[in-house]
Amino acid sequence: MRLKKSFWMPAAVGLIAIVSGGWLLQQGGQGNVYLQSRILQDVIRVVSDRYVEPLDPADLYDMAVEGLLDHLDPHTTILRPEDYSDLRLTTTGNYGGLGIRIDEKEGWITVVQTLPNTPADRAGLQPGDRLVEADGVNMSGWSPDEAVRVLRGPKGSPVELKIVRVGVPEPIPVRIVRDDIHVEYVTGFMYDDGIGYILQQQFSARSADEIRQEIARLKSQGMRALILDLRDNPGGLLEEGVAVSDLFLPGGSEVVETRSRIPDQNETYFAEHRPVEPDLPVVVLVNLYSASASEIVAGALQDHDRALVIGTPTFGKGSVQTLYPLAGGNYLKITTAKWYTPSGRSIHREDGQPHPLIASAGEGEVAASTTGPSASIGAKVYFTDAGREVYGGGGITPDLILRADTMHTVEADFRRAIGEQAAAYSDAMFRFAVEYANDHPDLNPDFEITTAMLGQLFDWLIDAGIEVDRQVYDGARRLVGRNLGIQIATVAFDDEIATRRRLVIDRQLAAAAELLSQATSQRELFGLAAEHESDELAVVRGE
Repeated sequence: MRLKKSFWMPAAVGLIAIVSGGWLLQQGGQGNVYLQSRILQDVIRVVSDRYVEPLDPADLYDMAVEGLLDHLDPHTTILRPEDYSDLRLTTTGNYGGLGIRIDEKEGWITVVQTLPNTPADRAGLQPGDRLVEADGVNMSGWSPDEAVRVLRGPKGSPVELKIVRVGVPEPIPVRIVRDDIHVEYVTGFMYDDGIGYILQQQFSARSADEIRQEIARLKSQGMRALILDLRDNPGGLLEEGVAVSDLFLPGGSEVVETRSRIPDQNETYFAEHRPVEPDLPVVVLVNLYSASASEIVAGALQDHDRALVIGTPTFGKGSVQTLYPLAGGNYLKITTAKWYTPSGRSIHREDGQPHPLIASAGEGEVAASTTGPSASIGAKVYFTDAGREVYGGGGITPDLILRADTMHTVEADFRRAIGEQAAAYSDAMFRFAVEYANDHPDLNPDFEITTAMLGQLFDWLIDAGIEVDRQVYDGARRLVGRNLGIQIATVAFDDEIATRRRLVIDRQLAAAAELLSQATSQRELFGLAAEHESDELAVVRGE
């Protein structure tokens, strides 16, 4: 065991020499790299020849590469050709396919939503349709990932499907010709009187253009204030994070700085254009799952006093990854730099550095507090352009820390009662939503979840074998009703209506709208937020 432990890291270094063409072998005084590379090759040879189970030498080299990368940060990894294809999809939002959103329901790949003006939409696919066969292959038990690999393909190529539809006794054959599909990551609408809302789900190649268009559209509808929702946004392209910030900041404003030990990776990015609506009061919503480019935007707008940031501290993914092509269509995605906000704060949360939201959970006043300072005890203080205090230490600490709405006790009891039946419960609710939407083709987007509907859903759950006490179920009607509304809106309407339903019971959004309804300028918005913070502290302390 001592031999294995002492030689592992040198062996990993030796591997670098091999995959980089051997240039390290020519360097003098490098800790005898030649010897270490020989050890690595000898280990692979002996394991290949003598290990109790036969192993392919190529697999052993893969193991060595992956073992090396496992000792680095979690964002440094090998991208296989299929991984690289997925990465291109998430960063461009474009792929060749059918235009459906799918999930596994009761052992079958099921259409959850059809995107408008896509091949699936034109072929008449509907939410709730089960895909039972693709190009003659039975799809029983397929995972969504397996289905995606088959259903996507080059524009113009056909796929032969068989679907099972509620109310139709026999499978329906459907031939669909794939086309170019663009995933829209931006959804916008008027949330309240004069207050626009834009949800940005991911930063792809057209994010800034899509947000610019939404701002112009909402402005024409009377928008005088904006909520930009970056919650649960994992990030994406650095350039688009900069471009989105550019929409709000004056030309010449610093957006983000990258710092690296490699000189050509050190760069400062600036806004280059006039802001689209310089006098528009803006709130940015963030949470624990806002990361990467989301943190660039939130940090830049906060440091330049261009937006009030509300929510919970962000993830802290502030590192730059660079792609290097390798043999066989593989890529090395390696961390080469870290991001810093205009005030000099590092966005990156270092390994072992606790997230304040997680660290404070269950710790009385700190866990319940809604104020920035109490959630940033010990954090280094920085200052915005206007002299407001902001906090470093990884991630973006909001100006107003406000946790999302929590479940009531009766709702938590319901969740526990569902327990291991959660997947079956979700499937049954989805089926109920499909049936309800089919039975109500003239359903209004503002439909209400009535007591009668919840009663029908309960009977449906019991028929599906879901065991839950009626009293516990009735106690959770707020939670159940919200989830049912989301399911029905998803299968019956477009993304805007479904998004509106997801925003029901949203404490953070409600606080943002309340503040914006009273503010006529960004400066006034900051003042109102400070008053709100004081009021919340008083409640927490029982004053």
